[in-house]
Amino acid sequence: MEQRAHGTTIGPLGAVGLGCMGMSWAYAESQRDDDRAAEVVRTALDLGVGMVDTADVYGDGHNEGIVGKALAGRRDEAFLATKGGLVVDDLPTKTMHRDASPAHMRRAVEASLRRLGTDVIDLYYLHRVDPAVPLEETWGALAEMVGEGRIRHLGLSEVSVEEAERAHRVHPVAAVQSEFSLWWTAARGDAAASPGGYGGRGGGGLEGPSGDVVAWCARNGAAFVPFAPLGRGFLTGAVTADTTFEAGDFRSVNPRFQASVREANLRIVDTVRQVADRHGATPAQVAVAWVLAQGDHIVPIPGTKRLDYLKENAGAAEVRLSREDLELLDGVPQAEGGRY
Repeated sequence: MEQRAHGTTIGPLGAVGLGCMGMSWAYAESQRDDDRAAEVVRTALDLGVGMVDTADVYGDGHNEGIVGKALAGRRDEAFLATKGGLVVDDLPTKTMHRDASPAHMRRAVEASLRRLGTDVIDLYYLHRVDPAVPLEETWGALAEMVGEGRIRHLGLSEVSVEEAERAHRVHPVAAVQSEFSLWWTAARGDAAASPGGYGGRGGGGLEGPSGDVVAWCARNGAAFVPFAPLGRGFLTGAVTADTTFEAGDFRSVNPRFQASVREANLRIVDTVRQVADRHGATPAQVAVAWVLAQGDHIVPIPGTKRLDYLKENAGAAEVRLSREDLELLDGVPQAEGGRY
């Protein structure tokens, strides 16, 4: 797989990473298979996928456990990223709260190290800024753990440019992770909504970045790490007008997947499929290739728990979109419905 520098802080890695959240929760949990998930992680390494992304909140530690077992004996082949700062209150309903206090972050890092079976985490994100704790206080505590050798690099998830700047003054921000895809472009400053929320293509959200975070990362030598580059599966073309989701699947209540707007949103997929046909590629590969084309410092982390989808996603690194392709994709219809 093509290697990318991903900014000046993080060394060269495979152009496409692997998001592991869906192996434990949020999507079709009845299909969860820990052994198969571990095989997906190991196969990703075989394919040259360097960044493996998890978090302590995914399955309340379950996801980190899968990743840790999968990487046993192969830890040096992975650039291991995890996150902390969210706490599960009730696993079945996935209710949670934020706790970015220094004491909690230290406990969270220690617990992640144990579950992941490693002595050091390559990239540790603050999963969400905690409004009850000054960001500088949280970031300073995490920086101490970098000094102790428990963490190599620090990242932020779903932050504004102003928050990234504040953290960067305390300790270098190596990466910022945000949702970013053909139908959700708010991280580059598009369609800003009301304070505390943001828009993107065609609808408001509950929270998220403010300002052009993608450009901020490029200016400051940080990687930008888009999650959900496939629009939570919608942009792959796998979702049709008749698709149903099991109870508990996040998409069953997601505004953009509802029957009232689904037909309209499938117009986006029609354009993606048109470009895919030109290249002998799949819609998923084109959706990821579009994200890759937005900057050399970008490493998307499409998630999957299936080997065939993993190989398909990794193949996006070989798709080279033309200027005409990019113009066509940039002009896709706005998505109907909010992000959440």
